[in-house]
Amino acid sequence: MAQKIADIASKQVVGDAISEDSDLGPLILPKETDRIEAWVGEAINEGATLITGGKRINEVSYEPTVLLNPSKSSKVSTQEIFGPVVCVYGYKDINSAIEDANSLDVSFQSAVFSDDVSLAMDVAKKLEASAVMINDYTTFRVDWMPFAGRKHSGYGIGGIGYTMRDMLEHKMIVIKS
Repeated sequence: MAQKIADIASKQVVGDAISEDSDLGPLILPKETDRIEAWVGEAINEGATLITGGKRINEVSYEPTVLLNPSKSSKVSTQEIFGPVVCVYGYKDINSAIEDANSLDVSFQSAVFSDDVSLAMDVAKKLEASAVMINDYTTFRVDWMPFAGRKHSGYGIGGIGYTMRDMLEHKMIVIKS
């Protein structure tokens, strides 16, 4: 599985986010590239296997990176990295994987990949995430769906309907006749 993910990641084109030739755009600031580089380095120093990537491309771009079995206490495992890094872990039973996922302090969106849709639905129901994508990656989004973090992830709920409600100020006027 890790190698399949790495094969896909290594083919991603990093460039101008507006260009149709790019799969991934830059990070928002150079300090974010520094942070990702440090976190990936920390994970490798603590025993993670680098499958692909792991290098800065320029001041604000980082190669799509796949790490195998980073320490569960490393920043790449416990924090929201907001960068092109995927951590892959091996588990012998699904309940251990669910427990580890649910033990995190952050929980935004999750993805479950399986040929067994019934199993994937069972896992999705047990994951403490605001949205679970089955056989798709977590950047999937349509405007009407709620887009929210759980635990220490994000603030409020995004999505057109939710945003419009947040921007409204309710007022009632009563006339006694």
